[in-house]
Amino acid sequence: MNGPQDLGGQMGFGPVAPEKDEPYFHADWERRALGVTLCAGAMGAWNIDESRHARESLHPADYYSSSYYQIWIKALETLLKRHGFVSERDLEAGDAIDAAATPKRVLKAENVPAVLAKGGPCDRPMAEPARFKAGDPVRTKNFNPTGHTRLPRYARGKRGKIEAVRDGFVFPDSNAHGQGENPQWVYTVVFDGTEIWGEGADPTLVVSIDAWESYLEPA
Repeated sequence: MNGPQDLGGQMGFGPVAPEKDEPYFHADWERRALGVTLCAGAMGAWNIDESRHARESLHPADYYSSSYYQIWIKALETLLKRHGFVSERDLEAGDAIDAAATPKRVLKAENVPAVLAKGGPCDRPMAEPARFKAGDPVRTKNFNPTGHTRLPRYARGKRGKIEAVRDGFVFPDSNAHGQGENPQWVYTVVFDGTEIWGEGADPTLVVSIDAWESYLEPA
């Protein structure tokens, strides 16, 4: 969606300033925020794309004024309320007040290493052949969805070239909204810097993205 998270190419936010020797967590509560989010996701009520969309759906003023793990916790509250695990009264009281939904499964401490090692693969076998091949010129579609998408704004309506054909992967645009996995071929698409940034861009620069097949059309 055209949400606050999609900052690629936007001006006014200053340069990226990586933190030297940045730790995994800056405070103990961040470590707990990650753990609680993973355990809640393991209940099986939502998928990774729905959780991403919940973070993207925060109001821009709230999103930009929140730290990374604050965004995660705020989105988790949305997901827990949406699926009936907590109520607004529960959150206000900091305790279980109302009856809650029963999770499909519970991630126990002894199972955490195996579950994390297994991960959540999103690649899927494809029955239909890929529409494009390496070297094909393509153009990304220009659309402005209100729902989840993995095509960034800066790369919409741009001409590029297929660099590689990847595997079939779950289509996040539908999976985020309970409309099925609908797997599609994914391609690595390369764009010239001038195509992305226009006149005055460094002509030696290129940008590559991974794009689902329905984002692309022949150029």
